[in-house]
Amino acid sequence: MFNSHEFYKKRLSAHMKELGRYMRYILNGHMVVVMFFLISATAFYYQQWLEQLPDNFPTALVIGVSLGLLISYSPVRTLLQEPDLVFIIVAEDKMNAYFRNSIIYSFVVQLYLILLLVAAFSPLYFAAFPERTGMGYLLILAIMLLFKVGNLIANWWMLKVRETRIRQIDLFARTVLNIAIFYFIIQGSLLFAGIITVLFVLLFLYDFSTSNKQAGIAWDLLVEKDQNRMQSFYRFANMFAEVPHLRNRTKKRQWLVSLISNRIPFAKKHTYDFLFRIAFIRSGDYLGMYIRLIIIGGVFIYLIPNEWMKVLFGLLFIYLSSFQMMPLYQHFRTNIWLDLYPVDSATKRDAVLKIIHQLSIVHVIIYALLFIVIQEYLGFVVFIVAGCLFSIAFINGYIKSKLV
Repeated sequence: MFNSHEFYKKRLSAHMKELGRYMRYILNGHMVVVMFFLISATAFYYQQWLEQLPDNFPTALVIGVSLGLLISYSPVRTLLQEPDLVFIIVAEDKMNAYFRNSIIYSFVVQLYLILLLVAAFSPLYFAAFPERTGMGYLLILAIMLLFKVGNLIANWWMLKVRETRIRQIDLFARTVLNIAIFYFIIQGSLLFAGIITVLFVLLFLYDFSTSNKQAGIAWDLLVEKDQNRMQSFYRFANMFAEVPHLRNRTKKRQWLVSLISNRIPFAKKHTYDFLFRIAFIRSGDYLGMYIRLIIIGGVFIYLIPNEWMKVLFGLLFIYLSSFQMMPLYQHFRTNIWLDLYPVDSATKRDAVLKIIHQLSIVHVIIYALLFIVIQEYLGFVVFIVAGCLFSIAFINGYIKSKLV
């Protein structure tokens, strides 16, 4: 007899083994050192900033928006796979325990984000509201957990609805209500928080009613969403190790492709120059990661008061950016037809080193211009020199030795 609870335990065990397999590569020595440095430096300057917290700083708005967004983001990890559309769908009426366990697992996995954010905001909360007690803040945490459960359940109900627009409107409405509730709670306006909570309950009941009107579970939608999340993890893990399960996503970005490809000479020695630039632009991994790292590093440079720490953080994010571009070398590993190219293998490695070097120089120039914007002229000169030297040494030393 089919037991969906036991089936879920087996599926979860296989899932955890798959995650652990790649987490060993992600949490390597490089990343641990970088994360330790980032957390330590951020905590130090965060504490310094709190000592000079302006009286008019919108603490309630910042914390309310952050908590509301985190609570609203409540995906349900079902761990379903494509074969389930054929072999398990026939047992839909026996899958209640499986989906109940999925919601519990999703809550537990997302719980650590809540605890991290609550812990991160606690110094700001008590600095802005010194008259409040720790019990009041713990009560906010309890309310967060309650709303997290509510959003998970509501999201599960709406996954039975196939119309994308209806799900998007529902998510937007719940997000706005969540933000408003926690804003008024942090602000101390409990009456308004209670009124918005009533509206949230009405929306929660509407989701329940809408779910009951559906014919059944949208299995294909559940499989698609779970696979998309797993592919996101694989794309991240691919920055550290080769992932055979990764499905490369491509985007047209025709104007950007034309802008880059027109500047590459039509010659055999530039074959891989063309391929890797197209891959960098059109792939769903590299361009987005590169831009995000530039933005995050720029925020650190802008906010950190110490000029030398700005330079150090800039070099750190150049290192991260260059390191994350290394998987470009293996991007076409599954395309056998590339072996037919009458091009030496060394040309491939040189093309990757060339594009990584160019991207790092662009990174250096952007941060150097940021130093000018914030009127740190000594930092501009130091960073230009240090950034170029670091890029050359890191790319020709470490990265070149790893591209084999």
